[in-house]
Amino acid sequence: MAFKYATRACTIALTAMTWLATPAAAMPSDTHEYTLDNGLSVVVRRDARAPVAVSQLWYHVGSSYEHQGITGVSHVLEHMMFKGTETLAPGEFSQIVSDNGGEHNAFTSRDYTTYYEQLAADRLEVAFRLEADRMRNLRLDPAEFDKERQVVIEERRLRVTDQPQSLLSERFNAQAYLASPYGLPVIGWRGDLDDMQLADLQQWYERWYGPSNATLVVVGDVEPSAVRDLAEKHFGDIPAGEVPAPRGETGVAEPGERRLTLHRTDVNTPYLLMGYNVPSLASAEDATEVHALAVLSMILDGGEGAVLSEELVRGRALAASASAGYSPVDRLDTLFMLSGVPAMDHDIDTLEAALLERIEGFRQEPVSAETLQRAKTQLLADHIYQLDSTFYQAMEIGRLEATGIGWEVLEGYEAAVEAVTAAQVQAVARKYLTADRLTVARLIPAAHRDRTRQEAE
Repeated sequence: MAFKYATRACTIALTAMTWLATPAAAMPSDTHEYTLDNGLSVVVRRDARAPVAVSQLWYHVGSSYEHQGITGVSHVLEHMMFKGTETLAPGEFSQIVSDNGGEHNAFTSRDYTTYYEQLAADRLEVAFRLEADRMRNLRLDPAEFDKERQVVIEERRLRVTDQPQSLLSERFNAQAYLASPYGLPVIGWRGDLDDMQLADLQQWYERWYGPSNATLVVVGDVEPSAVRDLAEKHFGDIPAGEVPAPRGETGVAEPGERRLTLHRTDVNTPYLLMGYNVPSLASAEDATEVHALAVLSMILDGGEGAVLSEELVRGRALAASASAGYSPVDRLDTLFMLSGVPAMDHDIDTLEAALLERIEGFRQEPVSAETLQRAKTQLLADHIYQLDSTFYQAMEIGRLEATGIGWEVLEGYEAAVEAVTAAQVQAVARKYLTADRLTVARLIPAAHRDRTRQEAE
């Protein structure tokens, strides 16, 4: 069986919440890419500092591929992938990994579902054998499904329903991602989980879980050509199948300002969540805007000297905490986020006004050269220690591949960050941080609402 082959060198330079770039002194990468005839993409990065290897299998499907009525199906299927195949009993997969001195797990996101193993490098074939088996031979047992569906329902209660800030975030997303599938919760709506059928999982598995809709990422003390051969041995004869097109961008770029308030008896402190609809690296027409937004995020919240900490927390003492974030590694348009908790002697109105005032300041005047350089330096250096982790390196490659961006974009990223100007930061603030793109969500203690009603009477 022939391969499409390419090899490139780059520097891994991405974090889960924001971009980072690697200084020239950091470890260079040796990354190779192969494509099997059945469409499976294999990306291998050699890192020989320790005799270990990380194997991650990324299926290009997550909650943003779902629709109302079946929300949560990607996550429930992830649970069922550990419940046995035609050749392995429930729990046997985990036991084999453990017997070989490794560890494994999985996670579901909006754009992907990922399964991983960390093993000694000479045991990599164990991971390939197990993953290839459940790629084609998953056994969906009704009793196991009923049990795991209840596990997910309980997980939703513990992580969302009983966690006021998480519940606010879920409802915030439903408003912020107007008409976008990113408004669907990864864990699923409770009603959809209650009504979910085993047939829904079977259809989802057959539709999306095939080699032509997956990327296999390996990082560690391995020979790329040997990994390619192992991938061919275990995955090569799995039929490609037909992969339907994913849901595209259906969001509204400027839907108008949206607001919601959640009152809870189980909270004592207000919490503010704000987000602006902005492009991701996959959806942006101009990548320089993405870099400028990333720098702006660091200006706001890049260490103790950043604007939010310096001005709102320590300076004016309006906030007990305040943060900002922007992650451009998404398949569709995403959000530029702000959040905060007001200080004890200030209310949430004052905090929101201060955040909006600060954003308006970026729109009106360019940041100083010193502020700009501090943010770029922080962006380039922050979390650099994570590059020592083979797992982290594989994560960044996989996320870029699964969102359709491609790991190759990392080449030249450091120069792109350094090239960001104060004028570009001001331009993206003017273009994207506007009221028509803003969603505001507030978590208010119910006692505050009751007090306000009494004062009004």
